[in-house]
Amino acid sequence: MKQNIIDIVQSQVIASIKEEDDLEKAVRSKANIVFILTGNLITMNGYLKKLKQAGKTTFIHIDFIDGLSNTKSAIKYIAEIWKPAGIITTKSNLIKYAKEEGLMTIQRLFLIDGNALVKGIDIAHNCKPDAIEVLPGLMPSVIDKLTTMTALPIIAGGLISNKEDILNGLGAGALAISSGDPKLWNLDL
Repeated sequence: MKQNIIDIVQSQVIASIKEEDDLEKAVRSKANIVFILTGNLITMNGYLKKLKQAGKTTFIHIDFIDGLSNTKSAIKYIAEIWKPAGIITTKSNLIKYAKEEGLMTIQRLFLIDGNALVKGIDIAHNCKPDAIEVLPGLMPSVIDKLTTMTALPIIAGGLISNKEDILNGLGAGALAISSGDPKLWNLDL
């Protein structure tokens, strides 16, 4: 049975690895969920193995992995060979393919204006990801509004630079906050 993303969140800070040098920091962090936003077809298997051995639940942001195509066969490969918990993407068709392969899915939305907010929620309701990651995450009033527009769990990320940013996002209703700053990965939240 497929896990529910709400049930796997233990630390409300998600380690978002943007550089290979931060892999070890994520392994040693208190974050139990790791978003991988770096790597390629050659390095990914090693990254996943190291993170899984450390007990981390991993999501691959497939839009950032060098050498991956945006195809159904790429998703099938990820599910059968790499076996992360799930994927992150901005592309709704890849959400659909990943769900067919039994992966958890996170739809990433860039909220640049009110139209992007409405369209993003419409897209998410159509492709039904397990959660939505909204960027930038420094908008508590927008996060609060999103929680009234959808029952999908909200993960806020982007431009998060301190504990106050995290607490503001969580206070506005986000399930968790993703951050690329290793200094924030060990907060007790």
